Amino acid sequence: MGSALSKVTESTDYNFAGVEKTMEKRVELYEDFEHVPGEHRKFQKFPQDLPRSTTVSISTAERWEKELLADAKNRLAISALTPNDPKTVLSQWSIKIADTQNFNTKINLEGSPVSNQRSSGRCWIFASSNMFRVAIIRKYNLKEFELSQGYLFYWDKLEKANYFLEQILETAEEDLEGRLVQRLLESPVGDGGQWDMAANLLEKYGLVPHILYPDSYNAMSSGTMNSLITTKLREDALKLRQLSAKFPNAKTSLGGVKEKMMQEVHGMLTLMLGPPPSPSKEFIWEYYDKDDKFHSLKTTPLKFGAEISGKSAVQTAGADVTQFFSLVNDPRNAYGKLLSVSRLGNIIGLRPIRYVNVNMQTLKDACVAMIRKDIPVFFGCDVGKFSNSATGIMDINLIDYELGFNIRLGLSKAQRLVSGESKVTHAMVLTAVHVVDGKPVRWRVQNSWGEAAGTKGFFVMSDDWMDQFVYQAVVDPRFVASEVRDILKQEPHMLPLWDPLGALA
Repeated sequence: MGSALSKVTESTDYNFAGVEKTMEKRVELYEDFEHVPGEHRKFQKFPQDLPRSTTVSISTAERWEKELLADAKNRLAISALTPNDPKTVLSQWSIKIADTQNFNTKINLEGSPVSNQRSSGRCWIFASSNMFRVAIIRKYNLKEFELSQGYLFYWDKLEKANYFLEQILETAEEDLEGRLVQRLLESPVGDGGQWDMAANLLEKYGLVPHILYPDSYNAMSSGTMNSLITTKLREDALKLRQLSAKFPNAKTSLGGVKEKMMQEVHGMLTLMLGPPPSPSKEFIWEYYDKDDKFHSLKTTPLKFGAEISGKSAVQTAGADVTQFFSLVNDPRNAYGKLLSVSRLGNIIGLRPIRYVNVNMQTLKDACVAMIRKDIPVFFGCDVGKFSNSATGIMDINLIDYELGFNIRLGLSKAQRLVSGESKVTHAMVLTAVHVVDGKPVRWRVQNSWGEAAGTKGFFVMSDDWMDQFVYQAVVDPRFVASEVRDILKQEPHMLPLWDPLGALA
């Protein structure tokens, strides 16, 4: 990373009086490039004062091809790359050997079985559930246990439909073809989500064991369901906008119209996912503990969910997950600031999306501290960059694109965000870290892609990869400094809905 940007982004001093000066330096990100992977190689330089051609010249392309194929390495590359996945061909064997599943700091209970979100975008629900279940496994002395992701999925879809219709009414006077309304219409009930959304679902609906509400086909493969409900909600959105234009008090008097729309969405969800347990009605859960002793528990989803929150949860599980919050590393914005995203959420009236923006050192220190206290860490990243899902390796040196294509990829983390090159695409859980001389070297990652991915469902992430492609970690407030916790008291800087931090994992 270049010196100009590193001074802005890597400081651990939370000097709030200097925030404005820091923001002014954001312009430097457009001039600062870093070389992410591998060693430097020599590249052909072109004069910058040649006349610019506005078209593609066939003769020039033929000259480029002749120059390319004059190099024997490029001819070999064609033979290797054209019939194969470039990521596989260019993967470095030495990195595969170095990135082992050996860690000197690991939580005692990771939780099993390995979960599988299948053909759905529910990673944030799976990551949250994988965190939540650890406390339940400890309390009930279980060998293995899985929460119902489908239960949270059902209620999230219904809440998102309601949230969407409310946003449509709130923006009724906005231009239909403007960026904001078009963004709202883009994905009204997408599978993705964020930590604060999971916390909202836990608070309002609680939890149930997976065995009592297993995944339906449409939970495991949500594409058709999402398409149908999205079409319905877009139609409803246009109706609400038309009614709002006709009636001045439409925002407060369309209760019956909106309720009918919601009832129809509820019907579609219920017919495709199945009727879920009621949050306040008792269920009976029968199970065997790890000593093969039979138990029967009668409780409600809300009471079952409450077992991982409050003082009792700290005593039995070591943490109260309802107090957790998101640290993010967004070098475009000033550190020591609270960020939020306008019109992003799932449940009206509960917690909004909140991000405490810090440097990577602060974020990683909190993660290491939590793992040392046996607490798993929910985190968000751009999983597709310099990674291999089959081997389960995430390492910036894993794939040598320079060797294969004679190019150098040099965007900084901030530049990837502003150019649309990167954003949070996936949520997983940290369960271990290997620390050498006080510094993390690699991290163990619990994924939700089944046992066939990685090492029986677990990935390994290099610390350098974490620096570049991890944007979020959900932390226990006990493991950050008081000045970091105090950032939550600030009025948030609101980012637009289309900002990269508005991406849902």
